Amino acid sequence: MGNLKLSVLAETLQASEIVRLGATIKEKMKQGAKIYNYTIGDFDSSIFPIPAELEAEIIDAYKNGFTTYPAAEGNLDLREAVASFMATRCDLHYATSEILIAAGGRPLIYALYRAIVDKSDKVIYPAPSWNNNHYVHFTEGEHIMLEAEKENNFMLTAAQIAPHIKGATLLSLCSPLNPTGTTFTKEELSAICNLVIEENKTRADGEKKLYLMYDQIYWTLTFGNTVHYNPVTLNPAMKEFTIFIDGISKAFAATGVRVGWAMGPAEVIAKMRSINSHVGAWAPMAEQKAVANYLGKTAAIDKYFVHFKAEVNERLQNIFAGFKQMKAAGFNVDAVAPEAAIYLTIQIDYVGKKTADGKLLETQADVTSYVLDEARLAVVPFYAFGAGRNSSWYRLSVGTCKKEEIGEMLDALKSALEKLS
Repeated sequence: MGNLKLSVLAETLQASEIVRLGATIKEKMKQGAKIYNYTIGDFDSSIFPIPAELEAEIIDAYKNGFTTYPAAEGNLDLREAVASFMATRCDLHYATSEILIAAGGRPLIYALYRAIVDKSDKVIYPAPSWNNNHYVHFTEGEHIMLEAEKENNFMLTAAQIAPHIKGATLLSLCSPLNPTGTTFTKEELSAICNLVIEENKTRADGEKKLYLMYDQIYWTLTFGNTVHYNPVTLNPAMKEFTIFIDGISKAFAATGVRVGWAMGPAEVIAKMRSINSHVGAWAPMAEQKAVANYLGKTAAIDKYFVHFKAEVNERLQNIFAGFKQMKAAGFNVDAVAPEAAIYLTIQIDYVGKKTADGKLLETQADVTSYVLDEARLAVVPFYAFGAGRNSSWYRLSVGTCKKEEIGEMLDALKSALEKLS
């Protein structure tokens, strides 16, 4: 079997760094180690359950026999509910023909790339960001990966994008951003919208336009004074070039319920529907019925958000404060103030230091391993999201974080870092 030949795509797919790290963590836990596992962009449902009303709706839907194929574009009642929900809460107004339902955000992102990107087409996306590199690889596009800077909270700027926009087919953005938990400012997103509109004015009839994929799956999870901005509300002319990726996965801690939606120009949505129907990436019928009913329960949703957001924010703020205290005490660590999502951007900058037994931490990967072995802290390095291999920044996810463990995790990290010289 050693010389088995498969497709070029299969032979060249890169393994996920996060999955690889996850396997190491699982092995340690199997051997009885207690790990502060802050790697996964998911929730512990014993800490963050889905809304009780949504759960009841799902159970009712199964009891009522909603177990057949749904419509390829998503059931009409759900698309109507999504249209109403997004109009009320985001000031985004879409007809049901401009909305596509799928089994979470991923099949929608895949279908969008497939619908727009041809071989050698330029795709602009940020590093760090989640999985764009893999989707560009799937479509054989040309990677225009632009590394975002700490000065801009790791969000891309219009100035970075501008030199590459000529002839590009897709600009792939996410806000609030996975992995950073940071967001676009109104000014920066407006400037990016202007770039897209001006570029499209230069393109002839029949020429492919530059489209913007705007993944806003975390938009409900903003904290403090942070405001979520979207391109179409900021600039209505963006409506014909923007495809939103959204859904319930992060808004309602419902990652396994698998209901997502895309919103965009009807012609693009129709092509995405055709692609997804061949893949069979529908959200299940019962879950569609349940979400259609649940999205109308405004008071219940408001109540859920208040509690859910407070719990997530408390964890993020406590860990952020802990890192800032460590920095003030002279440790080579830092953190970016959390704005949104379930992520904290942290820095652990110890390349070149030696362990107690004299081993040199030569690379950032060595630091990652040391922190996992010695502090039992598992976080995902930004190089897993496309940043340079020497980046000392990490994504810390609080979706499975127990509040009472935060103090002991910080103490374990301090203790491990104090042993370095």
